[in-house]
Amino acid sequence: MTATSSPRPRPQAPARHTPPPAAPPRTRRRKPRSTGGPLRMLGWIMAVVLVLAVSMMLWADAQLNRVQALPDARVANTAGTNWLLVGSDSRQGMSEEDAERLGTGGDLGVGRTDTIMLLHIPNAGQARLVSLPRDSYVTIPGYGDDKINAAFTYGGPQLLTATVENTTGLHIDHYAEIGMGGLANVVDAIGGVELCPAEPINDPLAHLDIQAGCQTMDGPTALGYVRTRATPMGDLDRVDRQREFFAALIDEATAANTLLNPLEFFPLVTNTANSFTVGRGDHVWHLARVGLVMRGGVQTETVPVGGFADTAVGNVVLWEPGGAQALWESMR
Repeated sequence: MTATSSPRPRPQAPARHTPPPAAPPRTRRRKPRSTGGPLRMLGWIMAVVLVLAVSMMLWADAQLNRVQALPDARVANTAGTNWLLVGSDSRQGMSEEDAERLGTGGDLGVGRTDTIMLLHIPNAGQARLVSLPRDSYVTIPGYGDDKINAAFTYGGPQLLTATVENTTGLHIDHYAEIGMGGLANVVDAIGGVELCPAEPINDPLAHLDIQAGCQTMDGPTALGYVRTRATPMGDLDRVDRQREFFAALIDEATAANTLLNPLEFFPLVTNTANSFTVGRGDHVWHLARVGLVMRGGVQTETVPVGGFADTAVGNVVLWEPGGAQALWESMR
């Protein structure tokens, strides 16, 4: 019997190990670059506003009318800073239609000064705004005794400044003047000013017919209000109204609702720049300081008056010598 042998099993190949599929490469997410968000945007807005403000300030400064307002012979420096503020009745630049609308009438050439005020800004303490009645009887250099506003007619701002310096003993540092048409335009640019007449005033010559009590006046009405003499004390009442108007104008022009409203702010800057005449060394930032000082509160007064007199130049206002001298000495 033949033995049969079983076939020898083949050795099995080792099982192949299949590596797991590779994980996809991880991509690093870049964090978005911070742009600063609202703060950055606010910074851009402030920068643009600053550039516009500076540009407008320089433009407005270039639009100011400038004259030689300071005399050659000067009073020595006195304390603080003194402004001579003048409202002239000059009709220059006005048409006959404008003169009729504003009730100014008369010659359209160089006139006299309806308003003369001295603003004293001390180094410390409250500012003072003093009215000098236009009919004040003073000595005008080179012309003798006359009404103070005649100095403007004889020699313009320079002679008026010299007259004020010689009469008061105060050194005038800055000069600002606005004419009739300019005043009305500035008032209209800010939507009028609130004034509070104590009694009704009807003056056809000034195109003025108003009732007593607080009311908003437009440019022509406000102009008539500060020019009229149709009240019992005439020129002395008028200087009180002029100070009231000036304070109201500054208050409204520097109010937040005016400065933040482009429809009022830009016309205000344009009309103010075109309407003001200043000294050669004066700039719009000097005028801005006047606004800030006035808004912060100012003591108002009229130079002490001793009486009236009829003279060769007409009826004049006489200052009370002792009171006037004490006033000027308190500001030196």
